[in-house]
Amino acid sequence: MENDLERELIIRDYLARQRTTLANNRTLLSFIRTSLYFLVSGTALFEVKELDHVRDLGYLAFGLSLVFLIVGFISYFRIREKLKKGNYLKM
Repeated sequence: MENDLERELIIRDYLARQRTTLANNRTLLSFIRTSLYFLVSGTALFEVKELDHVRDLGYLAFGLSLVFLIVGFISYFRIREKLKKGNYLKM
């Protein structure tokens, strides 16, 4: 009976680790999706010819797109390394 409880805890811990890994993947995809939204928005703002001051917002959108992409990848690889080392409880 006690062995069953230990085995269940091990499986539970394994599944929790898998959920954390999948959550990390979803977070990376979310950062990429947000970056693409800003990229598309910046492109659309550049196409507005009547308003010259809107072009500055296009540059801002492109910059934010790049920032979101870089932050997303840094975060993904940092958490991935912590999960590989096994100290994912100290995130």
